[in-house]
Amino acid sequence: MEILGLLTDGIMTSLMPINILLILVGVTLGLFIGAMPGLGSVNGVAILLPITFLVPPGSAIIFLAAIYYGAMYGGAISSITLGIPGASTAVATTFDGRPLAMKGRASLALVTAALASFIGGTVSNVLFTVFAPLLAKVALIFGPPEIFALMLLAFATFVGLGGDDIPKTILSICLGLVFAAVGFDEISGAPRLVFFDISGFLHGINFLVLAIGVYGIGEMIWTIESTRGEITTTEAKMSVKGIVSDSKEGMKRGWKGTAIGSVLGFFVGILPAAGATPGSLMSYGVAKLVAKKPDEFGKGHPGGVAAPEAANNSASTGAMLPMLTLGIPGSPTTAILLGGMVIWGLTPGPRLFTDQPDFVWGLIGSFYISNFFALIVNLAFIPLFIWMLRMPFTVLAPLIFVLSVVGGYAATQDMHDVWLMLGFGFGAFFLRKLDYPLAPAVLAIVLGPIAEPTLRQSLLLSSGDATIFFTRPIAGPITVIAIILILLPLFKAIRDRSRKASEA
Repeated sequence: MEILGLLTDGIMTSLMPINILLILVGVTLGLFIGAMPGLGSVNGVAILLPITFLVPPGSAIIFLAAIYYGAMYGGAISSITLGIPGASTAVATTFDGRPLAMKGRASLALVTAALASFIGGTVSNVLFTVFAPLLAKVALIFGPPEIFALMLLAFATFVGLGGDDIPKTILSICLGLVFAAVGFDEISGAPRLVFFDISGFLHGINFLVLAIGVYGIGEMIWTIESTRGEITTTEAKMSVKGIVSDSKEGMKRGWKGTAIGSVLGFFVGILPAAGATPGSLMSYGVAKLVAKKPDEFGKGHPGGVAAPEAANNSASTGAMLPMLTLGIPGSPTTAILLGGMVIWGLTPGPRLFTDQPDFVWGLIGSFYISNFFALIVNLAFIPLFIWMLRMPFTVLAPLIFVLSVVGGYAATQDMHDVWLMLGFGFGAFFLRKLDYPLAPAVLAIVLGPIAEPTLRQSLLLSSGDATIFFTRPIAGPITVIAIILILLPLFKAIRDRSRKASEA
């Protein structure tokens, strides 16, 4: 009852006229910032941080949190309509969102993404409100072995993402891990895999540059080549009746993915160094594993849109938890929010809930309001997003190319990354021609920088004893489950071959 009373006070605080205005402006700005390739929530919050000094600290962080929420919604827009991930958190949305759009079902994909995001945000808000102190302590228990075990569990879903061709899937994963290792070694500080001694590789391969190259440039080249010049506009229709129908279909076919993403995304989001991107990718993999027809994923399944979108919104709230309760940012965006709080004279940590209850509960209350407004604003702009798909491809292709180049340059302001992005685009096209799955490589380059350091740190802690992943109470069960999931497809392949041999 005490929590409900504090939450009610927080919601009333966020409903003050100035806060409502800031929430509405924030989610709208965030929606378009998230939809712009190369920007995303990190850059959006950083760019608009100076504006917040014009309002009280409580209203300032509500405004920035609203931008964060809006950007999580907006990342799906360009993923679905253009095939270019607006941010790294929306890469998994491209896997099924873009195929749906190409089939003329962009409205279904956009509505499913909006509703899944809203449900994921609502579930995470409730979990945050009720379990904040307890979950903060659990997150603190996670050390390098536990985080590596979690990453191993994510890798276990990769074979499922690659289809039935296990060797090609494993090769795709290894290719992604090689790219993830480019740059300076985090532990020793030594440069490695600096191809041809080009200095641009020293800062590593920016994941957003790879994602834009693979799903922006690569998709555009594939479309031009596969249509042999006979390119027409994508059929995309929009009506109020259609939105209602799409809402029903999206939730009917995507409820499993929404449920998985809402819960898994939140718990991954609260882990320091994890964040929304691994959460969304893991949720997509798990949703595919438990689906009745996993073969439909990657070809335009609403569950493939719902799972990552519910996860990245849920994870964005989860990342706030360690920031407020422990003073540890759970994502790059919350690191900027943490810096803003320090500048405003607030000290994040366990005493924040007792020393500044009005500030904390006003922020938590704004999560609920921002989530609702983000849904309304997103649904209101769906006709605009659908209109984009009606443009002739002769107009859309140059637009995709320009946005990809701008997005690739905006990530690091380095022309090296623009050339790298173009290289990834052509490379993705040829891999697709050879029928190699792209998703495992993309996911490996996301989780590689997290998995490798935690593996090495764990082995340093245990003096090289690998049993540390099995003997620790949290890491052990996760590792065993991951190994079982890795071996299951292999057993299935062996069983199928023996069955065919016996039939022959």
